[in-house]
Amino acid sequence: MQWLQLILALSILVVIHELGHFLFARLFKVRVEKFYMFFNPKFSLVRAKKINGKWQIKFFAPNVEPSAVPVLDAMGNEKKDDKGQIIYRPMTDDELAVLPEDDWRRYPDDTEWGLGWVPFGGYCAIAGMVDETKSATDLPSEPQPWEFRSKNVWQRLCIIIGGIMVNFIAALFIFGMVLFTWGKDTLPLSQIHTGLYYSDILVDEGFRQQDKVLSINGVEPQTLGDITQAIILEGQRNVIVLRGTDTIELTLSEDLGERYLALQNDIDAEEREKQRADKSYIKKGYTLLSYFMPFVIDSVMPGGAASFAQMQKGDSIVGVNDQLGLCQVQIANELAKHPCDSVTLHFYRANIPMQADLFIGDHAMIGVYRLMPWDYYTAVHTSYSFGEAIIAGIQHGWDQLVMYVKQFRLVFTKEGAQSLGGFGAISNMFPNLWDWQSFWYMTAFLSLILAFMNFLPIPALDGGYILFLLWEIITGKKPSDKFLEVANTIGFWILLALLIFANGNDIFKAFF
Repeated sequence: MQWLQLILALSILVVIHELGHFLFARLFKVRVEKFYMFFNPKFSLVRAKKINGKWQIKFFAPNVEPSAVPVLDAMGNEKKDDKGQIIYRPMTDDELAVLPEDDWRRYPDDTEWGLGWVPFGGYCAIAGMVDETKSATDLPSEPQPWEFRSKNVWQRLCIIIGGIMVNFIAALFIFGMVLFTWGKDTLPLSQIHTGLYYSDILVDEGFRQQDKVLSINGVEPQTLGDITQAIILEGQRNVIVLRGTDTIELTLSEDLGERYLALQNDIDAEEREKQRADKSYIKKGYTLLSYFMPFVIDSVMPGGAASFAQMQKGDSIVGVNDQLGLCQVQIANELAKHPCDSVTLHFYRANIPMQADLFIGDHAMIGVYRLMPWDYYTAVHTSYSFGEAIIAGIQHGWDQLVMYVKQFRLVFTKEGAQSLGGFGAISNMFPNLWDWQSFWYMTAFLSLILAFMNFLPIPALDGGYILFLLWEIITGKKPSDKFLEVANTIGFWILLALLIFANGNDIFKAFF
């Protein structure tokens, strides 16, 4: 289910991205030869083209030959460049006219639309542009007025930026529609009267259980996510907490973010080992920061350990064995230390202290569903009108982009590189069960990431083209088609290496 959501989300985003290039190309009267979802070496699953006002559709059909012919010398031999590559020119109107009526090459002004069979991305083949679909030797020897390379630098810049811009706008719009449809639920820290739970790594930094965070670098955090973003992603160090009636100032370590990633990598490795030993084991992950809320039973599973001990909905567990005064996360952590063992649970029922002896199985689960923070505390639900949702979506999208850019710094650390994931890691960001709210939210977030990643100045990405166009604007010198071909080739291998590394991390985590 996670993979289905990922494939659908990426398919939508690829179409949106390439549509941005397509719209600006057509705006400036540049031919778009092909528009494809997924790649189509040798043949296409589906290809369609509108000819003389009627659509022609072909299934599992070989690809159409390019509408270009070799340039011939006076002796009728094919001309070649210094590398021995054949030089091509576009077919003339007379040459196109003698082609069969059903030959799609006769209609170069109409775009061929298709679905490829290699499910990775897609492309928009713009005439006269050196990209992943063609090299410099594939272009006609003389620029044509309907080609990308014939347009002025500002028009070419708009065509390139179009994909990034549309992805960014789509993300803001989808965020807005999510807010318009479902609204927004938040748990303000002002409502968390019990204080917060801090993991060992934060306790080592000076935090104590049930501390309330008043400010971080002089700014009051509003939600739990604000704290994590500030101290882990942004590396902010000055924290003021309320401990009982005392105000305490903490100065966090500069490498807290890196140490947290390293710890998480180690715990993930341990969890993967447990899952390989027992396929039914559910990975628990690592809780850095949470609410210091009691473990209140929401429902009891029939046949579970808690059911045999006659525990009930509403029971509030406060301790395991001799460990008392524990919050929900601490109780789960304490139970995890006693797989296939008997434990004594201390709990309250109608304000009466009680206890029960349970034997818990391999997974150290007592067989209950616990009350979630949204139900225990006073959550705030905000509904939006259409106009309010658009404005809120823009603000939320911008905040998410800023957060992503700030956390991008961790990628360049050893711990961040080890945490880098590919398609498998991205698929895990989706829920196990289909949920439209989560799906559209994640699609919007991936659209932001796609826009940001394409903006990076790496050849073969839109950012590489933007870099070369800005160079042309500043210097007045246009890079040659051959230079762009070489740069794109280098960029392609860089991207391939990153892709192999990221997905290699996923594979390594799956088997080692």
